[in-house]
Amino acid sequence: MAATIERVVTSGVFSLDGENFDVENNVWLVGDEHEVLVIDAAHDARPILKAIGGRDVLAIVLTHGHNDHVNAAGDLWDASRAPIYLHPSDRMLWDVVYPEVAPDRDIADGDTFTVAGVTLRVVATPGHSPGSVCLYAEKLGTVFTGDTLFHGGPGATGRSHSDHPTIVASITDKLLALPNETVVKTGHGEDTTIGAESANIS
Repeated sequence: MAATIERVVTSGVFSLDGENFDVENNVWLVGDEHEVLVIDAAHDARPILKAIGGRDVLAIVLTHGHNDHVNAAGDLWDASRAPIYLHPSDRMLWDVVYPEVAPDRDIADGDTFTVAGVTLRVVATPGHSPGSVCLYAEKLGTVFTGDTLFHGGPGATGRSHSDHPTIVASITDKLLALPNETVVKTGHGEDTTIGAESANIS
């Protein structure tokens, strides 16, 4: 069986400057009937584990450290013992949720993960947060962008650790260099493509 992409939508709370907001997140599973890679671990591990079933979890890769993308990572680790990967520049965000435990491993630009015969390459895209990354699966014609790029343009940069010129540079230099037909699978909302978003970056 060839590698497939599955979406699990979880709901919970996003915290910003002391206020809480209800939000839905996309959790992405890449794999086959035997093994799977989890991209982001949002809100509630139970539906994620249900979608995983009996498959081996090779890794839990976090696109960034904001609470709504990591707050199910602990429970997912408890159930699967799969290593958690996070860019070290987002450690201060992780520590808000998990002050007493570190992610298992750091990730950096150019690192790769292989699952079900597909390679996903880490693309560092700071801006939404200092350690934001995307995962590009060339064989699948897909990039997983977390909160860096959405349908309609860049992710929000109104937080203390975010910066609008930086996210625009990341998208322009790194993501818009991908083929226009590349499918963008986001951290929230529906899919788009690199070509469709090229006019929305400013």
